[in-house]
Amino acid sequence: MTDKTMTPEDVVSRLRSGMTLGIGGWGSRRKPMALVRALLRSDITDLTVVSYGGPDVGLLAAAGRIRTLIAAFATLDSIPLEPHFRAARQRGAFELREIDEAMFMWGLHAAANRLPFLPVRSGLGSDVMRVNPGLKTVTSPYEDGETFVAVPALRMDAALVHLNRADRLGNGQYLGPDPYFDDLFCEAADRAYVSCERLVDDFATAAPQTLLVSRHAVTGVVEAPNGAHFTSCVPDYGRDEPFQKLYATTPWAQFAERFLSGDEKAYWSAVESWHEEQQ
Repeated sequence: MTDKTMTPEDVVSRLRSGMTLGIGGWGSRRKPMALVRALLRSDITDLTVVSYGGPDVGLLAAAGRIRTLIAAFATLDSIPLEPHFRAARQRGAFELREIDEAMFMWGLHAAANRLPFLPVRSGLGSDVMRVNPGLKTVTSPYEDGETFVAVPALRMDAALVHLNRADRLGNGQYLGPDPYFDDLFCEAADRAYVSCERLVDDFATAAPQTLLVSRHAVTGVVEAPNGAHFTSCVPDYGRDEPFQKLYATTPWAQFAERFLSGDEKAYWSAVESWHEEQQ
């Protein structure tokens, strides 16, 4: 068996400008933020990002790293619309391909199964078809003759996800209320990198239904305690709501200068200092 442990810098060294990059999690929940911050410390740009968008999208958009975004939404959950995403979108900083949540999910399923598309009813009769003129429809070859949207596969060069636990072989476990399709992101990508709250020796006593990601789909594993901050990683911790509010209300340049101008250790030092100031 192969030890797949890496550092965030190891992961980023395997990424390249122009890639299609999937980012797991959902909104402001269990996002691989330590890996996103490591990506921001690199010079990688011109990305096509595939995400149920949250602050991962906001950070990368504000930093000018996204060429195209494929997303169903971009939200901070307790703050409905991701403000840095909105600002970047309003100034035309990237192309947006917006599809609904079900279409996004089936696009992941198609990619995971190496199919070019999957037929779905979602999107029919809606503006999804108008704002995505490249979407096509197909007709059932059977007696029903029904028309479907042919949702294209969301194939990715690489995917980044964050889980509660992982072993050194690449198996990953979630302990919270929802898998957030992280398994599909890993299966749909050519390479997948899993950060986790804690590395464990094995999952011999784990409930099978919590074992979300299999080693066959994982290229590298990063132990990153609090690696989803400031998003939630239930049950290990909830969302850092005060810090998220700061992020949402601070001009990008000011936020980046204070919190993103150094390495991960500097990030945490700045976060801790800010929390102390609020006491």
